[in-house]
Amino acid sequence: MNSIRKSAPETPPDDDVKVLHSLGYAQELSRRLSRFSNFAISFSIICVLSGGVNSLAQATSGAGGAAVGLGWPLGVLISGFFGLAMAQIASAFPTAGGLYHWGSILGNRFTGWLTAWFNLLGLVTVLGSINVGAYSFFIGAFGPALHVTDSMASLIAFLAVLTVAQALINAYGISVTAKLTDFSGYLIFGTSVLIAFVCLAHTRHFDLARLWRFANYSGPAGADVWPRVPSVGWIFVLGLMLPFYTITGYDASAHTAEETKHATMAVPRAILSSILWSGVLGYFLLAAFVLMIPDMDAAAKQGWNVFFWAMSQRVPIVTRDLLYALIFIAQLLCGLATVTSASRMIYAFARDGGLPGSRTLARVSPRHRTPGAAIWAAAILSLAFV
Repeated sequence: MNSIRKSAPETPPDDDVKVLHSLGYAQELSRRLSRFSNFAISFSIICVLSGGVNSLAQATSGAGGAAVGLGWPLGVLISGFFGLAMAQIASAFPTAGGLYHWGSILGNRFTGWLTAWFNLLGLVTVLGSINVGAYSFFIGAFGPALHVTDSMASLIAFLAVLTVAQALINAYGISVTAKLTDFSGYLIFGTSVLIAFVCLAHTRHFDLARLWRFANYSGPAGADVWPRVPSVGWIFVLGLMLPFYTITGYDASAHTAEETKHATMAVPRAILSSILWSGVLGYFLLAAFVLMIPDMDAAAKQGWNVFFWAMSQRVPIVTRDLLYALIFIAQLLCGLATVTSASRMIYAFARDGGLPGSRTLARVSPRHRTPGAAIWAAAILSLAFV
């Protein structure tokens, strides 16, 4: 762990800076994030309008309604236990790159190094996954109207433009990113509630038992989203990938700890509240959607197209297109927040000399107080892993 660098800009000796100095690091990043902004970073990355919507087929083409009604809360509960442990540790060690730093302190140098590389690979692949999901949603929602077809060329162009834009916004300054992710938090909350009410308003028969009724749509019955397995219990377990894939990324609150005011309190609260609110809103949204589905057997056969199919069956086109636009914006901002999280992890690992080119990756822009090289590294790596 590096000692405090003398070249770091002078910062008023408030409690946050004192804590960071006690851990051996200088205050190089701009500490402008409020508690809500720190929450919004994690809430935006979790984004039930991204993972929850784009991964719906893992439930509807798996164990059916029970995968949402029972599987979603179970998956959120399990994620909550991880979040609880993470929040406890973050309250004592509020540093960027939190996970690997904690691994070094609580374990040893090797466990910290191993954690760092797994976390880095996870963050850049998740960023690529989120942006690919946004592309798939764009094609499904607006492709026919705009006469845009799904092709490798359109995918590459979409990802390149989007990822560069996300990197530019991050590099410009944390204040711009914070405003956008704050907006994203409100957008996700409002849109999730709106979609749920729209689904309930267009539900013909309130078959509540559907939410705990098990089925086995593996194989051809579920458009081969899952390979054919004979066990209902096993397909239910596979369906937990829906909440596990969605309720992730809340370590972003720890990665932005050095940019958050009153970090020892704000970061752990943000981790837990982002999981809680995402779990509640996600359940409300997904349960309402399952109740709206005209026929579960027909929905399972739609595979990955189930969201667009069910919405076209029940929701008027004007309302549907408005919801699609809101969801798409939320997915773009989800990727923006993920660039923030990934770049701070790269910056933190680099300042401890853990990466090739660490000297460059650990640099902080004196004007914008952001780790510019780390931001571009995160963007480039995410494109490379797609």
